[in-house]
Amino acid sequence: MRSARAAVIFLTRLPAGRAEAADFARAPGWFAVVGLLVGAIQGLGFWLAAGLWGVPLAVLAALALGLLVTGALHEDGLADTFDGLGSGRPAERALEIMRDSRIGAFGALALLLVLSAQALALAGLAAAGGLVVAVTALMAGQGLSRALITLMLRHGPYLRAQGSGSGMTGPLGAEGCLALMLGTGGALGLAFCGLGAGGMLAGLVGLVLGAGVIWLWAWRRLGGVSGDILGAAQQLGLLGFWLGMLAWL
Repeated sequence: MRSARAAVIFLTRLPAGRAEAADFARAPGWFAVVGLLVGAIQGLGFWLAAGLWGVPLAVLAALALGLLVTGALHEDGLADTFDGLGSGRPAERALEIMRDSRIGAFGALALLLVLSAQALALAGLAAAGGLVVAVTALMAGQGLSRALITLMLRHGPYLRAQGSGSGMTGPLGAEGCLALMLGTGGALGLAFCGLGAGGMLAGLVGLVLGAGVIWLWAWRRLGGVSGDILGAAQQLGLLGFWLGMLAWL
């Protein structure tokens, strides 16, 4: 369970004690489970806020909770990725731009558009399918998008010798594989309960397309992935999952 604690520490700001450096090596196996936890917190906030203020403000509350719980980890990666890949510079220079903590125009616009699209998609799910569908979409999307970045991290190659994911590219081990299967299975089960097999499959198609676009772009421009690219893939995969489910409705 030390790897589980490391995954919580790495992906969130939730209190989880301390972990040794070696514990993070197999933490990616728990990413999907942590995603379900993040989605559950968002879902609870969404449900309560919808009862108090209605769906539009509940959507903003859920997204704000996600930012607070994760420390905007993946959103930061999204902005950095678009700054770097969108710069048109050679691969080495693009990676330097992505490492820069300052946000550029391309990254800011990408962040604005993706978060706005997520808000509209979640509101659309609530309007078309009800609060239960929206909550299950939150939990399933957060779990599955992190399961996908675990797979992307495994297939690399990871471009940075030192970076947030540089020590997480090894085997998951039996515990990590089991955790990944349980987290992914739980997320798929939620999606199935929310919209049935058709809605689940539509969401999965959107998930793969959303994350795949940024992955292929990174492979073409840079030849691999980095922590920022994985964050962008999670955000676009989540958006694609919700849009796929919404298209099914």
